[in-house]
Amino acid sequence: MISKIQGKIKTKKSGKVLVEVNGSISYEVLVPKAVMRNIEKENTEGNDIALITYHYYQTDPSKSIPVLIGFLNEVEKEFFEKFITVSGVGPKAACRALALPISEIADAIDRADLAVLKTLPGIGEQRAKEIIAKLQDKVGKFGLIQDQFAGKATTATLGIKEEALSVLLQLQYKKNEARDMIDKALRRNPGLSSSEELLNEVYKARRKEKA
Repeated sequence: MISKIQGKIKTKKSGKVLVEVNGSISYEVLVPKAVMRNIEKENTEGNDIALITYHYYQTDPSKSIPVLIGFLNEVEKEFFEKFITVSGVGPKAACRALALPISEIADAIDRADLAVLKTLPGIGEQRAKEIIAKLQDKVGKFGLIQDQFAGKATTATLGIKEEALSVLLQLQYKKNEARDMIDKALRRNPGLSSSEELLNEVYKARRKEKA
């Protein structure tokens, strides 16, 4: 299973990046539009790039083709993996559907905004309803993504405060700002028992501030 690819960008085209590894082998990686925007901001052909990958096999009656879908960090990949838990949304369909910034999609899910979700390629009204039913109140931390290159994600196992802080720092929030948001969330709801719940609380507070 290929979980990460690091090399040089050989070519970029609509929905795909060709990554040359060690000058001897190139991998074609499908990239959701939401992620490709950030790749295009930060990288040009010939630049080094590291992609976290989702690796699966596309099968038909006569063959099985390995497919790689690339992300800039683990948080983007985690959102993708949640998205494909929705019935009828496979990896390739999800890759195509993630055309808006991930934070906007997460916000639309949390607000049950069918109008926004139906603008996603391949997502009709019924599928949008299924996405909301499956994922509402479970994607808050993804609404905190600032939709820019976020670097490497941490995988350390920490207490829920430190784990939430790690995610917020990865999403380019300043440390003091992130700690303040976390502390306020815990004061509002001291019964939070996981970093996922804590980040959802942070997200909901920020959404209220913007309303």
